[in-house]
Order: sequence, then C-alpha cells, then structure tokens
Amino acid sequence: MYLHSRFLLGLLCVVVFGDSARAQAFKSPKVVLPPEETLKELAGKTEILGKIITGLEKQGVRDPAILEVEVYREAAQKILEHKEFFHADSAAWTLEALQRGMLRARFLSGGEMPWSGATGFPVIRAYRSRIDGSVQPYAVTLPASYGKEPTRKWRIDVVLHGRDTTLTEVKFLHRFNGDQSAPKDQAFVQVDVYGRGNNAYRWAGETDVFEAIDALFQSERVLGRDQLLDPNRVVLRGFSMGGAGTWHLGLHWPGRWCVIGPGAGFTDTHRYLPKLTNPLPYPQEECLRIYDAIDYAENAFDVPIVAYSGAKDPQKQAADNMDERLNTLGLSMTHLIAPDVEHAFPAAWQAKAEALYAKYAKEGRPAYPPKVRFVTYTLKYPACNWVEIMGMDRHYDKAAVDAERTPVGFNVKTANVRVLHLTLPEGAVEAQTIAIDSQELIVRPWANQAGPLHVYLTRKEGRWSAVLPQRLLTDRAHKLQKVNGLTGPIDDAFTEAFLCVRGADKPWHEKTQEYAEANLERFKQEWSKYFRGELPVKKDIDVTNEDIASRNLILFGDPSSNSLIAQVLDGLPLTWTKSELVLNGGKFPSNEHVPVMIHPNPLNANRYVVLNSGHTFHAADLQGTNALLYPRLGDYAILRLAPTQDDPLGASVETSGLFNDFWKLSPKR
Repeated sequence: MYLHSRFLLGLLCVVVFGDSARAQAFKSPKVVLPPEETLKELAGKTEILGKIITGLEKQGVRDPAILEVEVYREAAQKILEHKEFFHADSAAWTLEALQRGMLRARFLSGGEMPWSGATGFPVIRAYRSRIDGSVQPYAVTLPASYGKEPTRKWRIDVVLHGRDTTLTEVKFLHRFNGDQSAPKDQAFVQVDVYGRGNNAYRWAGETDVFEAIDALFQSERVLGRDQLLDPNRVVLRGFSMGGAGTWHLGLHWPGRWCVIGPGAGFTDTHRYLPKLTNPLPYPQEECLRIYDAIDYAENAFDVPIVAYSGAKDPQKQAADNMDERLNTLGLSMTHLIAPDVEHAFPAAWQAKAEALYAKYAKEGRPAYPPKVRFVTYTLKYPACNWVEIMGMDRHYDKAAVDAERTPVGFNVKTANVRVLHLTLPEGAVEAQTIAIDSQELIVRPWANQAGPLHVYLTRKEGRWSAVLPQRLLTDRAHKLQKVNGLTGPIDDAFTEAFLCVRGADKPWHEKTQEYAEANLERFKQEWSKYFRGELPVKKDIDVTNEDIASRNLILFGDPSSNSLIAQVLDGLPLTWTKSELVLNGGKFPSNEHVPVMIHPNPLNANRYVVLNSGHTFHAADLQGTNALLYPRLGDYAILRLAPTQDDPLGASVETSGLFNDFWKLSPKR
C-alpha cells in the first residue's frame, strides 16, 4: 500500500507482561558466575553445536530451518560473552539450551522439524534479522485445537515482555521451553517476542516486533497453514514496559490492530521524568515527538483502547494522561482500575481485560473503515488504513488527515500535509470526486498493480492537484525529500539493514581517527550488550555493490582515511577539508572537531549515509529507564573533541539540528 515505503507485513496482537519500569535508573543485576570448569564445559558444548550447524549447512540445510538450531548456539554465546549469569540456574539453563539445540539438529539432519507443528505449549522459533543478520528468538503457542477445524481462523496475540534487567536469550529460551501447557480454552495463537531485550520496543526493538510477526506468517505459509490466521483480528496488549510498547506501537500504527490493551507503561517523557529539563534543548525536544505516545492520542479514533492500571501504581498516571487528552479530543477509552493494587496485573483483572479484548476481536478490524482520523509527527509513521501521508511541510509538527469515504469519492481535511495517498475500496474503478480543504477535484484513480486502485494528491501554493505515482518518484529522484524510510534522525539508521565502514588509509588528524575508532568500538559493545546482535563492520575497500544498494552506510573516519566519505562528501551539506569544517555558515578547525550527520546516501538516495556516529544515546541511558532512549543530536552536529586518557570519547556539542523536509539546513526553532 505504501509507495516507496518498507512494508511491515502481517498484523498481530501483542500482550506484554513483566517487571516494573520505574522512572529512575535500574540497579545492575548481581552476577552469579559459575565455576571455571562449568564455563569451560559450556564454551566447549557451544563450539560443538557450532560444528554441528556447519555440518547441517554442508548437508544443504539453510534458513529458515537452520535458524531453529542456531538460535540456541547464539543464546549460549551471548551469555558467555557478557558473563550474564544473573540467576543461580543460569548455567543450567544454558546447558539446557545447548542440549535442545543438539536435539533439534538431529531431527533436522533427518529432514524433520516436529516442533513446528506442536500445539498446546510454547515452542521457540527464530528468524534472521534484516537489520544486522543476527538470529533472534521468539516463541509461538498454538492452541491445542489449532488446525483441527480447517475453516476456523484464529486471532493472534503477540506477547511483548516487560522490563527485566536479568533477561538474556538463555532466560527467554528457558521461559518458553514447553514445560508449561497453554490453557485448554486458549482462543488465540500467542507470539512472545524477545525484542532484543529492554528497549521498550523502540528503534531496532520496534523492527524486531514486526519481524517476529512476519516470521510467524512465513512459517505458517510454508506449512500450508497461513489460512488459519486472521490478520483482521489483531489484539495489541501489554503491561509495564510492554504497556509503554503497546501505547507506542498501538497509536503509531492504529490501522494494524482491532484493539490495544496497554497496562501501565509511560506515554509522555516529561511527565514520566519530571526532573528532566523541560523543554529539552533543540533538537532533543522536537525528537520526543517520534515516540511520545501522548502526541498520537487522536489515533484512538481508529483503534479501541482497553487500558489497565493498579489504583496504587504510580504508572497509572500514563493512562490518566491519555484519558485526559482523549477527552479534549472528544474521544474515549476503557480504563480498568484494580483497587488496592500496585504495579501488578492480577489474574482476575487479566480475565476482565481479556473479555473486552475478545469482544473487539470477535468483530475484527474492518477491512475498509468508512472514516479515518490520523495524526503523525514524522513519516516514520505515515499511514492508517487507506490513508497514507507521503509528504509533510514540516517534520515534528503535527500532521493530520480527517478523511471520509463518500458514495462518489472522499471528503478530506488536512494539516501540514504536502503529499497524500488514498487507497480505494476493492471494486471501485470510476473517477473520484474528492473534496479536500475547500477544493473539489475529479480524479481518475491509478492502478499500481493487481488489487485496489489509488489516488495521489500534491499540494503546491495552497492548491491540491492529482498526480501520478511515477511523477512522485521522479520528483524524489530530482529533489531529496523526507519520506517514509528516510526521515532521520541519526538513530533511525539502525532500524533497517546497515553496515559500519572504517577507513583503511591515513587520516588528516590522528585525533579525529582516534575518536572515530573509539566511537565505533563503543557502538560495537553497546549494540552487542543492549541490542543483542553483532555489529556489521567492514573496511572501506571491502564494501560491495550489494552493500551500497541494500544497506545504510555508517562511515567512520575522515575524507582522507575513509574513501567512502570522500566519495559522498560533495553530496552532503558540509564542507570538510584538512583545515576546516563548514556547516550552516559556521566554521570549525578540522583538527579539533568532527562532524556527525545522517543524510540520504549520494551513492544510493534510497538509503542513509551516516558520518561518525552510532546511537546518540549510550550505555547509561540504556541501563536507565527506557524513557531516556530519545535522540540527542537530531540529524547533524559538530562535536568539539576533548579526549582525555580516561575518556577518549570526550567531546562537546558545538552545534546540532534538524534538516528541513527537503534535507536542507534550516534555522533553529
């Protein structure tokens, strides 16, 4: 449905239960390191499983089947690498994982995958992430009667865990090892997502949710059972950190769910962190509008909300804030409140919530709702049902579409929208009468491919007109624009396939190179520890055509040390010579400063290029509350280098900001 967008395939329901995510930093969990001989045994068995996997590959076993074994090896590797033995039984769980991996390998060598059809208990599954190639686990619980009624279509529940500072892949695998049976009357397929740990399903964690959804549909399609899944009966729900994830995913993607059920979890950074500077400095305050669910409250028009809170839980404030905002918008939600309960979701209240979820799930999400009322602050979240915003006047200001289907076309009102895409109902083929912002247009719909027809509209100098999608693509090729998949800020580059590239030649200034290398090493460690993957890294001389075509390129160094920086530099709004940096009229000595930036790649305008930066938040933020995972530098910055012996990454921000919607420098707000 989205033109020039990355599709998020499949729609599911998300349930999230877990530990508290308070507004203060979490204590690091205590490590219960097993004896040295146990560590050697685990390392040895991990190596053996690796050799078994290599043998399977020689037999011709490939993705996705081999991932169902590889996920156990990677879990063991991670717990050993980071010494994450947070529980007295962590070593035993790791051994259990390795044994299960070896058992699965024996089945696979004979061409069997008996776990793929198991019903009545959770089963670990896996997929290879498109972001970094890592193998990520998820769990599926098929009801005991799944497949026994060939015409029955099942609701799907995707379960996102809550915050757990002791969570590892090994612990996740143990939690869903099949020892606990599903309730006999379970009325849905349940998907538990690992979500790369504790990130509140932001950034790569958000991509992870949808990759797990896609993996479920793909695996059922391969088994010839995808007709048993009902993508129109999707329930998104969760508690604690999962509640925050549910508010976020539910209101950013309201057309994907038939009901959302957030329990606790934060919705507004400043209210959740009252001691945080308010407002934050530019451009940090603007970037809060990416993930603050409160700003997307109006999208409750498109999806029902059944919220839950304990009456004595401080996180009840999140639902109260949302309820208050909805009242001002003429909208409403259901808020279940358990008396005398703190941060917990008792079984009796889960049952009450489930009864309401089931009511909405029975009706399902309408295939083509007659009216859509959608808001966004970024084209990272561009669409709801048959409405897609393809261009904004100004990112991080509210963009809104209020659209209604009529017998002859559409009535539409917009704000801060420059390009609009409307999908017609199935079977509609005639010219459409579109009343939009006090204009009336007669528009011939366009067929992109088999399926429904489409209408594309652009606004110039206050007037709307119809346009062909080919013209939009051509315009984008001639003039860079912020579009879905290319919105910034810097942190957005790490939500899709990316490759870090280090230079192989001599730098202009050793200080710049030392900073670049130290920053890359920090990113590598943080990615492994907090985003649970191995950072993809190459030298510039090893980058291939396929890399440039398919990945965001994250370039470390300077134009002398890194040949790819030299290649893209004249396509960036930056002058960088051996003596000085020039950005937005400011001049900075090159021997004391380094630029960081995200921009469409001059070598492939459909992908990003990033200079000298991984995530702009770091370990202290990732160890603290998830509300701290907001961008620190926007789209660009110049850093003044001030390294010390103790801190090779010492630097201060000289300037930072956001590009406008045509990737041009603009004044600060």
